[in-house]
Amino acid sequence: MKQLPLSLITFRFLLAPVMLCLGYFYHTTYRKLIVVLLIAGLLSDILDGIIARKQNTSTATLRRLDSQTDMVFWLSAGFTAWFIWPGVIRDNNVVIYILLGMEGLCYVVSLLKFRRETCSHAYLSKFWGLTLLAAFIDLILNGHAGFLFYFCLAAGIVSHLDRILITLILPTWQHDVPSTYHAWLIRKGKAFKRFRLFNG
Repeated sequence: MKQLPLSLITFRFLLAPVMLCLGYFYHTTYRKLIVVLLIAGLLSDILDGIIARKQNTSTATLRRLDSQTDMVFWLSAGFTAWFIWPGVIRDNNVVIYILLGMEGLCYVVSLLKFRRETCSHAYLSKFWGLTLLAAFIDLILNGHAGFLFYFCLAAGIVSHLDRILITLILPTWQHDVPSTYHAWLIRKGKAFKRFRLFNG
């Protein structure tokens, strides 16, 4: 049972090539199946953190692996959407490039300061994950960039700003920092209560 969180992370990682293959080779044929895989991936992300905390196995190594798997999973979802609806992605490529650039900047800032990648699992990042799921479902099923798509992009920009600020404020590298405010509390040496359901 203690290997269950790692198994869920591995499961999410393996979903990535499956989605990519379905999108690349079959385009719109298996859109509903891809949506099911997206939902399964997000559920596995939620469950691995909850189970790891219940089992007291939520280590820094596991959380870092979880973060990197999240990046692979959502990047694969983005490429899958591009394979299915290239025109929609191409029409919005400027904003998407900005978002990808901010993702890269999060890593650059963290690597320069701590020699480790960012791993905050902040509240805004979790919220962005929910908007990503909604936006990808709408895009993949309907083939258009509507309100959910642009709301997701806006949420992503705000989330990345939060992650960058967390990294800049933290005195030492830490994982599972809920927000910029909590990073400031850590810097000041002030204790705060973590909500176990959302922490990690």
